[in-house]
Amino acid sequence: MEYGIQMYSVRDLTKDNLDEALKQVAQLGYKFVEFAGFFGHSAQEVKDMLDKYGLKVSGTHTGWQEVAEHFEETVAYHKTIGNHNIIVPGCDLSDQKKLDDFVEMANKFQPMLEKEGISFGYHNHAHEFKPNVDGSMIHDQLVYRTNLNIEIDTYWAYVGMGHPIELMERLKDRLKVIHIKDGYANGEGMPLGQGTAPVAEVYKKAVELGIPMVVESETLKPSGMEEARICIEFLKAQEK
Repeated sequence: MEYGIQMYSVRDLTKDNLDEALKQVAQLGYKFVEFAGFFGHSAQEVKDMLDKYGLKVSGTHTGWQEVAEHFEETVAYHKTIGNHNIIVPGCDLSDQKKLDDFVEMANKFQPMLEKEGISFGYHNHAHEFKPNVDGSMIHDQLVYRTNLNIEIDTYWAYVGMGHPIELMERLKDRLKVIHIKDGYANGEGMPLGQGTAPVAEVYKKAVELGIPMVVESETLKPSGMEEARICIEFLKAQEK
């Protein structure tokens, strides 16, 4: 099995030394990475780092504004680094007007990106599964009103709606990749195997559906790289 990591997990290192962070996650055994920013590096510099450490890109967390306002530059950058999956990491969709505007944007740019060989997706937190003050439901509308791919953050789905495995099964045709993450139902994140989220069941369902898994562990205790080590050891233990 091959596993990926969201580089936000090791942001205590990436902010100062992206090259060293990529080197260390590769040494831990991760085979692909999901970026959350490039810290001023050119696309060619990032590609050279990836090639040096034998890493692939499973996706990037990229703000929708970069797609909508800098389309050509964004596409060129992602093509250079070998990324075929742009994922919006979240945005303010707290009322129907904001949702309508986002849906309009997504439905404009998703087919444009598709023509460039790049999928367009959305990453959830917990609040998207609960009604806004005006009653609008974010996640439901993103699923039914767009063709966006859905990057299920299985931990936040656990916090927000309680049934990440059912969600994976229901949306399996829209999944390019998932976040596998652990923590408690109150929103306190933990490394894999140390919380109450159904991570073993998530793992089994992802294997069954053939969906790549990207680790995200956010607490930096004692460091992002130590959490990355704990998480990949947990994943490897599930293979037995």
